[in-house]
Amino acid sequence: MNQSQQFRPSSKPRIDPDQIPSPVAVQEADQEEWNQKPFVTSSRTNATPLASSDFMAVDGGNCNPRFFRMTTYNLPNTEDLLNTSQLPMGLVIQPLAQLRADEAPIETVDFGDSGPARCRRCNAYINPYMIFTNGGQRYVCNMCLFENEVDPGYFCNLDMNGRRCDLDQRPELRSGSIEFAVPKEYWNKTPTAVAYVFAIDVSWNSIQSGMLQQCVAGIKSAIWDANGISRLAPGTQVGILTYDKNVHFYNLSSGLEQAQMMVVPDVSDVFVPLSEGFLVNPETSQVLVESLLDMLPQLFAENKTTEPVIGAVVQAVRMALENRGGKLIIFQTALPTFGPGALRHRDDSKLYNTDKEKTLYAPQDDFYKKLAECCVDAGLSIDLFLFPNAYVDVATLGCLSSITGGETHMFVNFNAGRDGVKLVGDIGRIVTRPFGYNALMRVRCSSGLRIAEHFGNFHMKNSTDLEIAGLDSEKAFGVLVKHDGKLDEKTEASFQVALLYTTADGRRRVRVHNFSTPVTTLLGNVFRWADMDTTINFLSKGAIAQSLSKPLNEVRVALTEKCVKILSAYRRNCASSTAPGQLILPESFKLFPLYTLAMLKSKTLRMGRDINSDMRVHQMRMVKGMGVSESIVYYYPRMIAVHAMDEKVGVMDPSNGRVYLPPLVRVSYARLDATGAYMLENGQKVFLWLGRDIPAQFLQDVFGVQTLDEVSPEQRYLPEIDSLTSSQLRTLRTYMQAQRAKYLDLTVVRQGKDQAELEFSNLLVEDKNNEAMSYVDYLPTIHRMIQTEVTTRPHEVHTSIWSR
Repeated sequence: MNQSQQFRPSSKPRIDPDQIPSPVAVQEADQEEWNQKPFVTSSRTNATPLASSDFMAVDGGNCNPRFFRMTTYNLPNTEDLLNTSQLPMGLVIQPLAQLRADEAPIETVDFGDSGPARCRRCNAYINPYMIFTNGGQRYVCNMCLFENEVDPGYFCNLDMNGRRCDLDQRPELRSGSIEFAVPKEYWNKTPTAVAYVFAIDVSWNSIQSGMLQQCVAGIKSAIWDANGISRLAPGTQVGILTYDKNVHFYNLSSGLEQAQMMVVPDVSDVFVPLSEGFLVNPETSQVLVESLLDMLPQLFAENKTTEPVIGAVVQAVRMALENRGGKLIIFQTALPTFGPGALRHRDDSKLYNTDKEKTLYAPQDDFYKKLAECCVDAGLSIDLFLFPNAYVDVATLGCLSSITGGETHMFVNFNAGRDGVKLVGDIGRIVTRPFGYNALMRVRCSSGLRIAEHFGNFHMKNSTDLEIAGLDSEKAFGVLVKHDGKLDEKTEASFQVALLYTTADGRRRVRVHNFSTPVTTLLGNVFRWADMDTTINFLSKGAIAQSLSKPLNEVRVALTEKCVKILSAYRRNCASSTAPGQLILPESFKLFPLYTLAMLKSKTLRMGRDINSDMRVHQMRMVKGMGVSESIVYYYPRMIAVHAMDEKVGVMDPSNGRVYLPPLVRVSYARLDATGAYMLENGQKVFLWLGRDIPAQFLQDVFGVQTLDEVSPEQRYLPEIDSLTSSQLRTLRTYMQAQRAKYLDLTVVRQGKDQAELEFSNLLVEDKNNEAMSYVDYLPTIHRMIQTEVTTRPHEVHTSIWSR
């Protein structure tokens, strides 16, 4: 259970990097464990697989970890025990996460007009942990312990073990995750298939940068495949509008010979000039939509207008979709200085690294916040694609996406040759991944616990329900749980996540995730079953929430202090008999110092003036919505050596769809060989680093050239060359892409030659960079702080910004 390391920083200036806890060793050992066996979710003997592992889960009554993860899977029975551990008690929930191809899909149950069975006191949905009594005539709610009468139509006798005789025919009583078809009383508007509206900035910047041309290509390839078949859910409708100082609507009715443009010049009182033809079926109107998209670059080629009016666009689309909801995807190139919601330039680098820096992270006024809240009421989710050449005020404009559950994509100084591939890829992933809209989510917990706070991108009118205009498979939420009394260690604690939403193909559903977990009186068990991956995600969401009210330096200091307090609590209470000079780390948290350092080096929190406020806020809001698996690779990228691959590398296992990878490499320049090639990905992009002495044979096999100088750093694809190495590399890249939410554009980095090497080196978090120390320096620093904490404050209990 323990990992012991002996460090003597005062006598030895530098410790051996090979002797400190390695994320590579931990991740590969966990992956090896789950390669050949499934994870049964009801298991009480196996730890939950790491978020970095590719595993298959079998729903045994608890929901799949892809949907629901906890900071510890043994809950402390009292608040005092929790405070002693210093661990946060939190959940990270990803309600629409995609299952692996070999996992059983979530079943749908229809109770008819009566709706799903629910507790009459707390409204919890029927689930595997409710206990039937009285011969099957009653059931006890696992949330509030109220004894409910079973409706006559739902009654079934119990067997000798007290289980319902129809258990095998009742997925809601067996499965941790279930979907209920719901009657009209669960509707706030008639459910319809989703509508996607693409709003394209056609001002001067859009034309000059080549954005419009690439945007048009991206929309076409997102809607239709190479054979002209729609990729969208059945019944989906699409709409196109363009804008500069005016808003241009298009009638795309299938009976027309060509699209009809309608211009709304008065953006101060914008309206929708057509009732039919704005939203159309992408199959019946395909010719019209494609011809319009093809025509746009030519139509606006001479446009000299430089002021795109995004506020009026959102107002108009909200009106158009008010009775149905959907998704608005906006492509905006500049700070809106004209029309409704006009903004002023307020970025000031003199405020960076000062107490006033936090003012740049808050919206400059309420216009976009209130507009976004109106969009939530309409069930309209907004995704922003921003293409700034200068300050664009993401803190203010980004409210449109963060409040409505959407996403912001940033392409700074957009270059069509460099960035076009990623733009096209991102548009495609947005419209084809699982999506629900017009959603309401509530998290319930059993007696003795309460939900205290929520973190993420959503809107809340009350203290219990998250209103989410749109929700895709990658969006996650953090939930802080607190004690509301003493828990009984003889019974388990229960949680239930209920998401009421409309599916992309227009069906109203409630998706329910259930989870039950043991309660303990032993601090050792709290640590043994703690989940560091989830804790890192949860703490990062809390840190970002704090950055709006506290200077970033205070937030950074608090993160290091939290790391020290958690590890000190373990050292003091679970390993007090060991020698004072040893650094004792709990097995589950032995990488905690490294990941804390990685958080401090991320663009969300790191020091320095090289991160402007726009990029900082963009990264913060992105992390707020990240699931655990995405955040782990974001903080500590995955790197593999690709210059000497075994023949089995890149081969797919047909039984589980997994591709065999080369061994992982720790992210440090010290691990790179100048004669080698390495592929690194962090969930946002892929780098292929080529050493200066890379053999000519590798270059010939992968790029078809003889020298490093002949490799173009601008290329975004790996060429198809008839060689084993080429085939392996392309398969690895495709496999990595399949595991990630965002399109991973490829950047080739030639050692000592390319500007992109700086960005690559910034991701090597074990090195000294980003104005922060290296891992081998940070770990002894943490050790000294733990020694001080243990010896000077042996019995003090601390609270923190994440436990209030």
